[in-house]
Amino acid sequence: MTQLSGSSDVPSMGRRQFMNLLTFGTASATAAAALYPVVKYFLPPSSGGKGGGLTAKDALGNDVSASEFTATHKPTERSLAQGFKGDPTYIIVDGEGSIASYGLNAVCTHLGCVVPWNAGENKFMCPCHGSQYNNEGKVVRGPAPRSLALVHATVDDDKVIFTPWTETDFRTGEDPWWA
Repeated sequence: MTQLSGSSDVPSMGRRQFMNLLTFGTASATAAAALYPVVKYFLPPSSGGKGGGLTAKDALGNDVSASEFTATHKPTERSLAQGFKGDPTYIIVDGEGSIASYGLNAVCTHLGCVVPWNAGENKFMCPCHGSQYNNEGKVVRGPAPRSLALVHATVDDDKVIFTPWTETDFRTGEDPWWA
């Protein structure tokens, strides 16, 4: 009679568990490596801003430097930057040549067009359906039903930082519709 328990062909339970663990670990590591870029794609990148803020980005995706911005833009000028959710947001140079304390989301409240600044008329004029906003973004002519959304614009370490505007809208005295 042959005894199977002493046969060297049957691996011990410890070796079998080790091989199962090695196989599971390899498969898990491969799956994690394959899923990492997919998950990273759907998570927004960190802006580096402090306290819920977002560092404003220029058209090339570089941080907006306040000193360079004020040196290259005239007082009362408005220029687009990338703001919250990637929306175009105006950075405003005030009459003293510094960054204004607020920025304006450039998306029209009628149908979502980007509203350009018209320096000759001193207002924002939507090319899609004719909505107009004053120099502070308050709607002055429809069909847009609401004023442009506000954001706080501050300078921290020479970077322009946007933070959400949740206070009363200074243009209308009402609660912000965008918050």
